[in-house]
Amino acid sequence: MRNSYLCIALAHEGRIRILACDSTSLVQEARLIHDLYPTSAAALGRVLSATALMAATLKNEDEKILVTINGGGPIGTIMTEAYGPYLKGFVGDNTIYLKYNDSNKLAVGLAVGTSGYLKVVRNMHLKESFTSQVALQTGEIGDDFAYYFAISEQIPSLVSLGVLVDTNTQIKASGGLIIELMPGHTEEDICYVEKLQKNLRPISSLIEEGKDLQTLLKELFPDVKIIERKDISYRCDCNKKRFMSALLTLSKDDLNEVLKDETIELKCEFCNKKYQIKREELIAYQNEVED
Repeated sequence: MRNSYLCIALAHEGRIRILACDSTSLVQEARLIHDLYPTSAAALGRVLSATALMAATLKNEDEKILVTINGGGPIGTIMTEAYGPYLKGFVGDNTIYLKYNDSNKLAVGLAVGTSGYLKVVRNMHLKESFTSQVALQTGEIGDDFAYYFAISEQIPSLVSLGVLVDTNTQIKASGGLIIELMPGHTEEDICYVEKLQKNLRPISSLIEEGKDLQTLLKELFPDVKIIERKDISYRCDCNKKRFMSALLTLSKDDLNEVLKDETIELKCEFCNKKYQIKREELIAYQNEVED
């Protein structure tokens, strides 16, 4: 399985921007870490792909994007974060396996639900993070991100996100595609993208056939110019100090309650790593921070 990567490209003399990723190995890593059932894997995989593509446009590698989706469905909260070329994420319930009766496809929309929101937080190391939120439209995630771009960022976009899960729960293919109409686009550009949308096959199917992103983009836009290619991977940046800092944000009463235990055990939701923090260790860290 080749490494996951993404491409940024321009077409139609720069009036159309294309972001595409092959996230197969990245989503497979997430599936293994969280022991994801097929529909849970498809949902998290789609959000990871979208998050990777959104982060590709950040100017500095220390900037972050955090995406949260909760539609009131059985899967619960989906949360992903991108920082530099790295991504991490989790779902509330990793054991969801739902299918649509008519198509036998994984029922991501039913798992996610539509009674909720898609929220994006961009941390660009300014005084305040930029936060925007939209109501979920279908729960299928691709449509919801297209709606987010149109409403929150005023960028008309075609969004295709897909994950193919094998019968043994392995990830066969996963990827994402965002086609954006840039300022100065023409009516001809709009018609081209609309026609493309009608005939576009799922990107996960194209990746499963073995097509690399460069070939795929060339087929969609004969004049395409790849301006950047970079590897992406699943990696969690958690550490014990970060968890201790989080504990110190508790109220005084809650912190005193925590300190009644000799050892505090915490688990990272993104990678399932467990941390054991001794009472005296936390007190020493508290004194160090306050000095």
